[in-house]
Amino acid sequence: MREKDGGRINRQYDRLLIAAPSSGSGKTLITCGLLEILKRRGMRPVACKCGPDYIDPMFHRYVLGIPGRNLDGFFVGAEEIRNSLFSAMDREQADIAVLEGVMGYYDGLGGTSLKASSWDIASATGTPAVLILNCRGVSLSAAAMASGFCRFVENSGIRGIILNRISSMYYSRLAPAIEERTGIPVLGFLPESEEYRIESRHLGLFIPEEINALRERIGKLADQMEKTVNVEGLLRLSHSSEDVCLGKNSESAEKRVPERAESGKRLRIGVARDEAFCFYYQENLELLERLGGTAVYFSPLRDRELPDGLDGLILGGGYPENYGKELAENISMRESVRQAAASGLPFLAECGGFLYLHRTLEGSDGQMYPVAGVYSFDAFRTGKLGRFGYVTLTSSERPVIRGHEFHYWESENPGSDWYAEKPSPDGGKKRGWYCMHDSGSQIGGFPHLYYPSCPEFLERWLSCCREYREERREHEG
Repeated sequence: MREKDGGRINRQYDRLLIAAPSSGSGKTLITCGLLEILKRRGMRPVACKCGPDYIDPMFHRYVLGIPGRNLDGFFVGAEEIRNSLFSAMDREQADIAVLEGVMGYYDGLGGTSLKASSWDIASATGTPAVLILNCRGVSLSAAAMASGFCRFVENSGIRGIILNRISSMYYSRLAPAIEERTGIPVLGFLPESEEYRIESRHLGLFIPEEINALRERIGKLADQMEKTVNVEGLLRLSHSSEDVCLGKNSESAEKRVPERAESGKRLRIGVARDEAFCFYYQENLELLERLGGTAVYFSPLRDRELPDGLDGLILGGGYPENYGKELAENISMRESVRQAAASGLPFLAECGGFLYLHRTLEGSDGQMYPVAGVYSFDAFRTGKLGRFGYVTLTSSERPVIRGHEFHYWESENPGSDWYAEKPSPDGGKKRGWYCMHDSGSQIGGFPHLYYPSCPEFLERWLSCCREYREERREHEG
């Protein structure tokens, strides 16, 4: 770090963005292998996922042992994205950040905009991108694809290329052809192998805890990449990232939200977290802490009842449908949640957490299971993706907040207290629908919310939690 004229500070944050032409190209695989290599070398990397994905940050956390994060150009603006990235690096004392792209490199809002694409994140953060090309079933066409991606916009940000699912023989022929036609260095390859393949399902990849011998797979992946990927070239590329100019009094996004409670006055917020409920943005949890809440984690699968002395409850998304039998058999937990809600305990329930509050839930096995019974209606499988994508959420009583929906299950009554509107970057007619149950302090529905897009929303809900705590203390006193 060094001062410049006018009291501004020039700071070097090494970083890379792993991108691809489409989903399924190997971004997560190569990101995890690179993170493991960096860790082996004694470096301190952080990892971020572009877009609203929950599962890829779980893999990042599995490899590094620290939270994975999200950078999203729809949820917040470019300045907030930069603040989130660089404050995370400062917090973890990181010497490099690896950003994993979402979908295809240029895929943004509405399928026709660059906004909220991986390119948008690379541009907002001044991060060089490495394009992963899936070479299975193609040869020279890979050069055409690379050339098109590098020239699609004036400043593509693509500074390196890695070839995936290719043999060493074909790599030796194809890499020079790609370099000749693009002027971009090809920094190695990864041959296809069952030894480090990561399986997928309807909501994306299986979560790390569900994959056999994942630690061993990632180890073998890193071993292979050490042999066939130019890691030193990637590190040089990361060091060429644009310097970050900060004002002398510049503050990170989290510091601009003041601490709302002293340690002895903090709110105890129960947060469901296990294999069934695992979809949480790290930024949401950190904002919860900044605004005076303390996350008290519990498992609806294994714990017998809610933790004592809760002031509020957050039930995130996940895969409750895959654990219908186990959730139903934990009768004491179901009753604990139902009674707590009946007593007025404030809650936020999203997607899978919302499903758990139903009277019954159809499991992945087709059986109907009794669940918490907070809502007197049933949840069932549809067999198709429902109301997919980004949404801006409004209601007559609350500030606007942003989020997204992604689910194959439906409710007899998804709610009608809020209105969800999809973005329309090309100015066309916007699609929208009613959603959410909102009684003031108890809120449930399918949308996944990104709290930093509207900190006031979370502040208001936490105020309900404080009121509940005071009422409970008066009653107990």
